[in-house]
Amino acid sequence: MNLVLRRPFAQASIHGDGQAGLTYRGDIDGLRALAVVPVILYHTGIPGFGGGFVGVDVFFVISGFLMASVISGEITRGGFSLLRFYERRIRRIFPALFAVLAASSIAAWFLLMPAELEYFARSLKAAALFTSNIQFEKESGYFDIGAQMKPLVHTWSLAVEEQFYILFPLLLVAINRFARRHTVPILIGLLIVSFVASAWMVFHSPVAAFYLLQFRAWELLVGALIAFDAVPTPKRSTMRGGLAAGGILLIALAVFGFDNRTLFPGPAALLPCIGAALVIYAHDEQGPASQILRSKPVVFIGLISYSLYLWHWPVIVFSREMAGRELSLLHGSLIVLTSLAIAAFSWWFIEQPFRGRNGRIGRHSLFAGAVIVIAVAVSFGSHMINDKGVPSRLPVDARNVYAATYDESRFSVPPCFADSDTTGPTPADIRMGKLCPLGIEGSNNPAFLVWGDSHSGAMAPAIDAAATQTGVTGLFAGHSSCPPLPGVQLTPRGDTKRCGDFNGAVRDLIASRHIPLVFLIAYWPKYVHDAELPNEGVYFDPSVPPPLEDRSASVVETLDRLMGELTKQGDKVVLVMDVPEMGHYMPEAVAKAMIAGRSTDVAAPWDYVEKRQALSRAILARLAEKYGAAIIDPLQTICSNGHCDAVRNGLPIYKDADHITATMARSLSPLYAPLLSTARQSPATPNL
Repeated sequence: MNLVLRRPFAQASIHGDGQAGLTYRGDIDGLRALAVVPVILYHTGIPGFGGGFVGVDVFFVISGFLMASVISGEITRGGFSLLRFYERRIRRIFPALFAVLAASSIAAWFLLMPAELEYFARSLKAAALFTSNIQFEKESGYFDIGAQMKPLVHTWSLAVEEQFYILFPLLLVAINRFARRHTVPILIGLLIVSFVASAWMVFHSPVAAFYLLQFRAWELLVGALIAFDAVPTPKRSTMRGGLAAGGILLIALAVFGFDNRTLFPGPAALLPCIGAALVIYAHDEQGPASQILRSKPVVFIGLISYSLYLWHWPVIVFSREMAGRELSLLHGSLIVLTSLAIAAFSWWFIEQPFRGRNGRIGRHSLFAGAVIVIAVAVSFGSHMINDKGVPSRLPVDARNVYAATYDESRFSVPPCFADSDTTGPTPADIRMGKLCPLGIEGSNNPAFLVWGDSHSGAMAPAIDAAATQTGVTGLFAGHSSCPPLPGVQLTPRGDTKRCGDFNGAVRDLIASRHIPLVFLIAYWPKYVHDAELPNEGVYFDPSVPPPLEDRSASVVETLDRLMGELTKQGDKVVLVMDVPEMGHYMPEAVAKAMIAGRSTDVAAPWDYVEKRQALSRAILARLAEKYGAAIIDPLQTICSNGHCDAVRNGLPIYKDADHITATMARSLSPLYAPLLSTARQSPATPNL
């Protein structure tokens, strides 16, 4: 099949530009509007748009179609030039993007705390180099800040497209030269491979499936295939109108039917992608769907959609940062209007002057300017990273308080701690006993083992100090979001197998080494209620009740079974009750309170803590009595007389919202010393 366009079309992708000589299609600008509006409404929390995130998938289909139209058409005519292609990309992408990066950098400098600014700096560098999708995929570890606090997280989609545009023109050139008659079969084959990989990865590594090009390429290829004679052109206007209306319906079903619980992208992304493909393929000019898409207000939103997409998310993030809480419906509505105004300004005064070959900036100046702005962004980002978020921006007192953010021990980070990004001890390491020691070193006969999730890593310095004082040796086995509950079903689903492998290895180690004392430590309230606190972190609001629904059945069953097994094989079990959740990121909340001259008593109220802790404490107490297990209760050292401490000796005792600092943990060593002083050494085993 020849690499020939089915018909001449206009306009490039959401992040593309128009192409002179190609027929303009208003319905594609209308489709852009249909894509960007749900994204904005979803991000601003407007009710009813739980699946608004699928707008990005619609953009991918549009982008693939229009870029294939432009590139393949030029290749067929023998006039394709990579230099001219990337000139168009720079004219279209760079002005608005780097304006957003500059404005966001200024806002971040004045509004973000050091750790947040360091994350911002990494994303600034990545966005400038069009690798932000890779960066955000890497930043998926347990202790990374949430996406809602990252002003540039939305640039991942630009990175996916730009990476596609580096490879796709080269692919079409190669096909045109060596396999021109097999263009469509080759593209279909690549689409199938990418889709199958996405469908598999969404179950095994959903973060990678979401961010990385290889698992998103099929969406762009859906659009690209429409640019070729793969399917006969619909002749009748009624057929075209029906296809366009059906496409809009499919997109609407995804927008209104999906939510954050939808496993995505994978097969679920077919709905918005096929919907967008039908609208583009139909090329309807007369039907009701076309009249809506081609109406002036809708087309205008489509025209400014690139700027609207770029500006809306930083506006949302920094508005939340200034408000210190989640946005109300009124605030969300105001942000939508503000974003529209900024986007219209950006489209007219920033985008338009650079558009087209006759733009105000010549080619040589354009490429030189592109290199300069990339270099400036990367250099500024590197400076902020090297200076650890530039804490010198803060007053001295606030800076000292904020330092608690970094007050953690080796037990909270790899190689001692297994993070969700698979760094740290592997199951094979665990079975061989290759774990970080606690207490005195040099003994091959561990007297105890600490087993748990990230809360075990936060508490480990207390046990380490007590073990050192009492002269015993132990091992530490901690994994993010993995409670010591072998086989329990976890949320998200991907954690179940990962944690099952980890916990199975720990259980094997205990049995093979005959470890006599086992500490079980976890974020117990999270698991028995299957939920963390609402808006935990920067936007925490204690007036919003904590999740209290009893979802503990599987936790109780699994913990009961585990304690029975350990007790039967002669192990003494120690259940460590959880520390109270503070809700706020303590160092940040206390530092901001100091800067603003407010009270630094920002801990969650006692009645809030008591309600949240009640179920997990009751379950642990009941199982401890059943099996004669010991209980360690740190809550009483943090809360007393109806009040919980957030600050002691002028410093936060938590490094975030629910992990105590290493300094605070070491002060709790007296809780563990009595148990460890009576711990017997396990029988000698071969030196592994």
